[in-house]
Amino acid sequence: MTTFPDKPPSPSGADVEPVTPDIRFLLTHPAHFLALGFGTGLSPYAPGTVGTLVGFPLYWLLSGSPLYWAWIGLFLGVGVWASDVTGRALGVHDHGGIVWDEVAAFLMILPFAPASLAGYALAFFLFRLFDIWKPFPIGWADAHVAGGLGVMLDDVLAAGYAIGVLLVVARWL
Repeated sequence: MTTFPDKPPSPSGADVEPVTPDIRFLLTHPAHFLALGFGTGLSPYAPGTVGTLVGFPLYWLLSGSPLYWAWIGLFLGVGVWASDVTGRALGVHDHGGIVWDEVAAFLMILPFAPASLAGYALAFFLFRLFDIWKPFPIGWADAHVAGGLGVMLDDVLAAGYAIGVLLVVARWL
């Protein structure tokens, strides 16, 4: 990777020529493998949406654990590191292929979803809606918080919006 000599390093570390991730990139560092959602972030179409789907099997695997929320905390913390390392290597602070933020944040939402196909579909739809739409403060965080923390934070906020809507829907039902 070549640096831009006439350009000072950015706060996010994106001071290298942008790289398009591929399978080789995915496998060169554990942070890349995680940040790119075990490869789902390599999807040429809607990688964030495809990556979010990884949350379902992880949820079904972990949902019975008394340590569920500890796992989520670990996933979020490791996600800050993995997203930062991968963003720097890609030369793009919040590259579209970085999808671990979607995976970890979606895992926050699923316990609040009605345990049915329709409930899980609603949770998925709401999360993707808020993650794409980015109402305040999600858009602000996305634009102003650099590094891996910024990558993870906007999705955690989108998860908060989705959880709020799910709680309102649950009161109506």
